[in-house]
Amino acid sequence: MSKPSDLVQGTLDLLLLKILTLEPLNGWAISQRLKQVSGDVLQVSDGSLYPALHKLEQEGWIAAEWRLSDNNRRAKFYSLTRLGRKQLERETEHWTRLSLAITQVVRLNEA
Repeated sequence: MSKPSDLVQGTLDLLLLKILTLEPLNGWAISQRLKQVSGDVLQVSDGSLYPALHKLEQEGWIAAEWRLSDNNRRAKFYSLTRLGRKQLERETEHWTRLSLAITQVVRLNEA
């Protein structure tokens, strides 16, 4: 299983922004969605998730609002802002270029 330290710098931001394109979610639901969508390959610890969410909120890419969760507890729900959508486009373009370059290197045929 990958850990945030195994991810390319900035990848966690991209993943969080992408997950929040569908609907506002609380931190626990975000980590569960990431785990589910990645087929249990990607998991993020609370110690990495919440500082990343805080950073994204400070950048203005996500907004946070206190609400009741499904189990009737107060939880902070995060949603993507307009600025966040623009950042997601930039991050996605960067990731696409980077992943294609890495794929080309990995697929090099040995001499």
